[in-house]
Amino acid sequence: MPAVFDIKPAAAAAPAPDVATFLRPGTLTLHGQPPLSLYVHYPWCVRKCPYCDFNSHQVNGSDAREPEYLTALRADLEAALPFIWGRRIVSVFIGGGTPSLLSAAGLDRLLSDIRALLPLAPDCEITLEANPGTFEAERFGSYRASGVNRLSIGIQSFDNEKLHALGRVHDRAQAFGAIDIAHRYYDNFNLDLMYALPGQSVADLQNDIATAIAAAPQHLSLYQLTLEANTVFAKYPPTLPDEDTAAAMHDWIEQGTAEGGYRRYEISAYSTPQRECRHNLNYWMFGDYLGIGAGAHSKISFPHRIVRQVRFRNPSSYLEQAARNQFVAETHEVSRTDLPFEFMLNALRLTDGVPINSFLERTGVPLNTIEAELADAERRGLLQRDHTVIYATSLGLRFLSDLQAIFLRTG
Repeated sequence: MPAVFDIKPAAAAAPAPDVATFLRPGTLTLHGQPPLSLYVHYPWCVRKCPYCDFNSHQVNGSDAREPEYLTALRADLEAALPFIWGRRIVSVFIGGGTPSLLSAAGLDRLLSDIRALLPLAPDCEITLEANPGTFEAERFGSYRASGVNRLSIGIQSFDNEKLHALGRVHDRAQAFGAIDIAHRYYDNFNLDLMYALPGQSVADLQNDIATAIAAAPQHLSLYQLTLEANTVFAKYPPTLPDEDTAAAMHDWIEQGTAEGGYRRYEISAYSTPQRECRHNLNYWMFGDYLGIGAGAHSKISFPHRIVRQVRFRNPSSYLEQAARNQFVAETHEVSRTDLPFEFMLNALRLTDGVPINSFLERTGVPLNTIEAELADAERRGLLQRDHTVIYATSLGLRFLSDLQAIFLRTG
C-alpha cells in the first residue's frame, strides 16, 4: 500500500511529510526527472459561472485579500522548495478563478517572488488566464512588462445570447476589445471557446470558429460543454444540442481549424506552428508540476516514487492554515499499479502520441506491464504503435474515454 499522509484542516494540523520521507528506497526506479512546471492558483472571480466546477469563488467586497494572498503564495512556495531543490522551471501558469483581477503591482510582486525563489528556464513560458470583462490596456501592458508572455482568454462564444446563457460577465464587444489589447502587447495568446451550448446550432458554431480564426490568435482551445456535478447547470440542466448535432459540431471544428491554419495537437487544443502550450504539454507528457495556492495540485517525482499533493481548497481555510505555515491538505504516493493508467490518461490525449521510452522513464514501470492492454486497444482500432511511438488513432481520439478505460484494468 502507498503511504498516505492526511493533514486535517484544523488548528492542530500536523506538518506535511518531510522531503526525507520521499527519498527513502521504494518500489520504483525512475530514470531521471521530467521537466517541472509551476501552477499558481488565484481562486476568486467576479461571478461563478453555472457550468464551472473549478475551485473558484465569487468575490464579495474585500474577499479577494490580494496582499495577504500574495504573502501566503510566497510562503507556500518557500515551504515547497525542499521538494524541488535545484530543479529548473520550464513553464508557469497562473490560473483560477480569474487571475486577471490581480492588480498590476500584485502580479509584478508575484512574478518577482517566483524569480527570487526558483530558477526559470531562459525561454520559460509564463501564461496568465484572463476574462474579457477584466481587460484594461494599461494593466495588461504592465503584466507584459512584469514577464507574462502568454495569455489565455476565456471568450467561450462571440454570441451575446450564448454568453448570457453561460452566465458570462462579458459580451461580444468586450471579447473583441480583449483581443485587440492582446494583439497590442502579446505575440502569443490563446482563445478558449466552448461548443454544444444551450440553443446552439452548427451554423452558430461555425460563426464562432470563423470569428475566432479571423481574430488570429496563435492558439485555440475548444471544449464541449458538459454538465458537471456540483454546478448550477447540474441542478438546473439547460437543453443542449443532441449527440448527433454535437458530433457534427466536432467534425466541423476539425475541418474549420485545419483550413484556418491550426493543427490539432491534443484532444481539445489547436495551434499555429510552434505555438503549442508548453505548460499543458508537460502535463500531458506526464511531467512534474508544483501547484501553489488554494486547491492547487502537485505531481513531483523522486528517485523511487511519485508523490501527489493538494493544497487546502477553500481560500479562507488556505489563508488560515498559511498563518500556521501549513499549506498541504493531503499528500499521497501514487501506487505502482495506478501509474500506467495515470500515464495513459494524459499521453493518449496527444495526437502525435508519446515516445515509447517515455513510459518507463516517467513511471518507472516496464512497458510490458501493459502489453495486454496495448494489444487490446490495437485490436479495437483505438491505438497504434511502432518501435518509437504510441498514439491514439482518429477513432481512439473520438472515443478517448473508452480507450483510456482499457488501461484501468492494469494491475
